[in-house]
Amino acid sequence: MTETFNFDELIPRRGTNSVKWDSAADADVLPLWVADMDFRTAPAITEALARRVEHGIFGYTRVPDAYYDAIAGWFSRRHGWAIDRRHVIYTIGVVPALSAIIRALAMPGDKVLVQTPVYNCFFSSIRNNGCMPEESPLLWDGRTYRMDFNDLERRASDPRVTLMLLCNPHNPACRVWTREELERVGDICLRHGVTVVADEIHCEFVMPGHAYTPFATLGGEIARRAVSCVSPSKTFNIAGLQIANIVAPDDETRRRIDRAINLNEVCDVNPFGVAATIAAYTEGEPWLLQLLDYIKGNYDFLAAYCREHLPAFPVAELEGTYLAWMDCRATGLTSEELEHRLLAEAHVWLNAGSMYGAAGEGFMRWNLACPRARLAEALERFVRFVGGLG
Repeated sequence: MTETFNFDELIPRRGTNSVKWDSAADADVLPLWVADMDFRTAPAITEALARRVEHGIFGYTRVPDAYYDAIAGWFSRRHGWAIDRRHVIYTIGVVPALSAIIRALAMPGDKVLVQTPVYNCFFSSIRNNGCMPEESPLLWDGRTYRMDFNDLERRASDPRVTLMLLCNPHNPACRVWTREELERVGDICLRHGVTVVADEIHCEFVMPGHAYTPFATLGGEIARRAVSCVSPSKTFNIAGLQIANIVAPDDETRRRIDRAINLNEVCDVNPFGVAATIAAYTEGEPWLLQLLDYIKGNYDFLAAYCREHLPAFPVAELEGTYLAWMDCRATGLTSEELEHRLLAEAHVWLNAGSMYGAAGEGFMRWNLACPRARLAEALERFVRFVGGLG
C-alpha cells in the first residue's frame, strides 16, 4: 500500500531559527518569499538522518561510492541522463558552486550572460568574482516568457562574454525550456566560444505536459563543454544540510573547477548532507510524486483565485519550479514599494520582481510550497490590500 503524505499540515516554524519565518519581527507575517518549503522532508530522509545521529560521532566525512551511485541512478532513471561519477564534484551548495565555476572559467572584467528576470544570486556570484552581468531579457507575452534568440546571439558575440548562466527550469519565469530551445542556446554559445553553466536545481519541479531536459544530454561538443549544477536541496527541502554537485565532463574544465572549489574552501561537505542525498535519491521518489501533485494543485488554486478576484494581475503559466510569477503593474507601485507595503500593511512577504533584474520590475514572486490554507490566507490579504489602494 502506498504511503500518503499530508502536505496540508500547518507545521509551526517560528522559533526554529528559520530564515523564512524568523526574519520577520511580526508574528502575524505570512512569508511566501524565499524558496524554502513549509513541508517536512521525505520520511526516508529523516529516518536516515536519525540513524546517523544515533551513531553520535560527527567527524570529517568521506563521500562513499553509494553517494555517486544514488546520484547516477536517480538521474538515469528519471531523466535519461547517464552521469559518469568521475565527472562529479561535490560541494556545499549550488550558489557556492556557481561562484567557484565563474572563478575557474572567467577572468575579472569578463561578462557573464544571463536571461532576465533570473535568480538574484546569479548577479552576486558574477560580481563577487569581478565579472559583469550581461542581461538578455526574456520576452513576456502576458502569460509566459520566451527567449529572445536574436538578442542572445548579439550579446554572445561580444568577445568579453565568456560564460552563460542558464536557469533550467527557469526561476522566476516558470519556464521549463524545451530541447529545441536549449539546442539553440547551445549552438549560439558554441559558435561564440561561450561556456554554458546550467543551474538545474529546480529540475524535479516540472508540471504535467512538460519535460525537463538536462542540458548535458544535448550531446556532442555542446554537452562536452557545458557544466551542470544539481542538488537535492530544493527537491526535498534540505537546503540547510548544504550539499550540491557539479557535473563537468571536460577534464580540463573539471580540473580548473576543482581547484577553484578548494581555493574558495567549499570542498568539504557534512555527514548529514551525504546521508540525506543517498536516502533522497534512493527512497524519496514516492514522496516527491505526491508533492508535485500538491504543488500543481496550489498553482491551480492561485490561478483560479486570481482570475476571479485579481483579473488585472496576470500570473505566468507554471511549467516548472514551485514559484508563481505575478504581474502587479496594475498597482502603480514599483516592485520594491509593493514588497515593503505588503509586508507592513498586509503582513504578506513576497519577493520583489526587481531583484531578478530590470526585466522583473512590476512583478512579484510567490512561493507555492506551503499548505493550501496558508496560500489562501495570503491571497485574501493581498486582495484586501489591493482594494485599499483605490
